[in-house]
Amino acid sequence: MDVPADLFHPRHYEAVRKPLLQAETLPTWCYTSDAFYQREVERIWRKAWNFLGHVTQVANPGDYLAMEFAGVPLFIIRGKDNVLRAFANACRHRGSTLLDHGHGNCGLVVCPYHSWSYALDGTLYGAPEMHKTEGFDPAQNGLVPLRCESWGGFLFVCFDNAAPPLAQWLGGLPDKLECYNLDDMVLTRRKTFNMACNWKIFVENAKESYHIGTVHRATINKYASARSAGYWVEEATGEYVITFAQHENSMALLKGDAGFPPIESLAGRREAGGTYAPLLYPSTYLACTIDCAWYLELHPLGPDRTRLVHGALFPRSRTTRPDFEEIAANYYKRWDITLEEDIIASDRQQRGVTSPYCLPGRFSYREPLVHAIDNWVLDCVLDPA
Repeated sequence: MDVPADLFHPRHYEAVRKPLLQAETLPTWCYTSDAFYQREVERIWRKAWNFLGHVTQVANPGDYLAMEFAGVPLFIIRGKDNVLRAFANACRHRGSTLLDHGHGNCGLVVCPYHSWSYALDGTLYGAPEMHKTEGFDPAQNGLVPLRCESWGGFLFVCFDNAAPPLAQWLGGLPDKLECYNLDDMVLTRRKTFNMACNWKIFVENAKESYHIGTVHRATINKYASARSAGYWVEEATGEYVITFAQHENSMALLKGDAGFPPIESLAGRREAGGTYAPLLYPSTYLACTIDCAWYLELHPLGPDRTRLVHGALFPRSRTTRPDFEEIAANYYKRWDITLEEDIIASDRQQRGVTSPYCLPGRFSYREPLVHAIDNWVLDCVLDPA
């Protein structure tokens, strides 16, 4: 499909805006156009609360996590006062990045270019040979802070100082998931995948069950398919969509594999067996099942490239068991297999939508959240009518 000159005029998306069973999918340029992607960076990633890690990664004073997200080099660091803060990863002298991507620990943040140094709270600690510079005030030359908050052990950063607080973004989600005691879970494994697809393609895949019978036919289809009795969309009271799947045993295990006992604090239908799976906008997938939880953290890298981070979470008491690693390997096996299946499907879809002959399709009744996600994106990026 040709990309229109007035790409963000609402008339190009009228078919997407219709009710689910009358609507069409997004035009293919939404997954391939650099202009559309840059608008998403500007109006979604630079405005939203972005999930960028877990408190386990910055557990001690001086621990830091450095990355580039939506084109912004940044790092999250725990201060000597035990407070988590986020900063732009740029020296106030001439802009050099301060910390290399990844994680580590430091007592001071020292610029590798001219040795300016910063305390863990971002204040300027040392600036060699700046004593002759007229009007130079160290107090005005600390690191540029970014908004950083946490919930349930998850770290969030927001680039927009005018955005509402994280609690408003989350809405009623913390109450809905309270019984899982996410604050008491430990990140036991973090695994990164590089995907050759647009971030929306993987997000859409994560929030529809239509593909499970095909893509996951040999793995999780028997208990994860919406054809089973208990699968429904629940009302969201924040910037997210959410499903609950009722099933026997753990969603995080393949049939026949040994696992951990259910989380003691679960109640009602969740105790009977099931999985809550919210998609927190724009791109954080979280699954809470009867014995553990896991997340999918997406980092957009371009119109057709996305970094996927998978995090495995278990109740703290499980991680101290002598057989933890042996049993946890069953969960890791399940996640690795099904993630590979989803990545292959997503990369294949990306190749297809690049064709000039690929046209928008129609939604199945099994894809209500794909329709909802696509319309949320349009709400963010389109010009006024």
